[in-house]
Amino acid sequence: MRLVLGFLLALLVGAPTAAAVPPGVDVDYQLGGVSVPADNVGIVVRDRKADPAEGAWNVCYVNGFQTQPDERAFWRARWWLVLKKGGRPVVDSAWGEWLLDIRTPLKRQRLGAIVGRWIDGCARAGFDAVEFDNLDSWSRSHGLIRGRDAKAFARILTQRAHAAGLAAGQKNWAGLHGRRVGFDFAVAEECGRYRECAAYREEYGDQVLFVEYRRPDFDWTCDRHGRDVAVVLRDRALRPDGRRAWC
Repeated sequence: MRLVLGFLLALLVGAPTAAAVPPGVDVDYQLGGVSVPADNVGIVVRDRKADPAEGAWNVCYVNGFQTQPDERAFWRARWWLVLKKGGRPVVDSAWGEWLLDIRTPLKRQRLGAIVGRWIDGCARAGFDAVEFDNLDSWSRSHGLIRGRDAKAFARILTQRAHAAGLAAGQKNWAGLHGRRVGFDFAVAEECGRYRECAAYREEYGDQVLFVEYRRPDFDWTCDRHGRDVAVVLRDRALRPDGRRAWC
């Protein structure tokens, strides 16, 4: 019933009418494994294969533009949807992930159906929102993918999220003007390090979540934005027992 109502609402208005990110609580970023949130935490981001945290506003992590390292067999069976150069997959060397080929409407449609099933799974599990990682993977595609291809695919994903009754989160790519694409809030990693936080605030106001991985960047972000939005300091591996601090 929730999915049906969400789909009808999306058809009528195109996006959720309520604000997404709840105010006045901290965020925990738990992609490396789950743990019991601290008492001050009211927003939790977890992988789509994990269960949402009880009593929190939960964001479901979906790697929408690249492959997960442990899912290579899945994508080898759909090899035509993986971006290739000279017959070899284009790799995000930082994470060992293959880029998805979103260059044509047909491929975006087929990929949207695959990722869409994951989005629907997030809704069935009880998540409140979804964030799509590697939105900016076009910048690592050696010029094969254009920014407008990423925007076109992002529109497919945000519409699917809204149809499932979920708020849609932009992941990184400062300056995107994500509301035009259909995003409701943003999740930004290291905006303090790269001095990009203001770009997200200008677009989304307090509907942002900031994640930093270095103490000086965390302090900088807290000084300028910590009174208004949720900021968390995490270890880069995001271990369940890893470092956490809040403003």
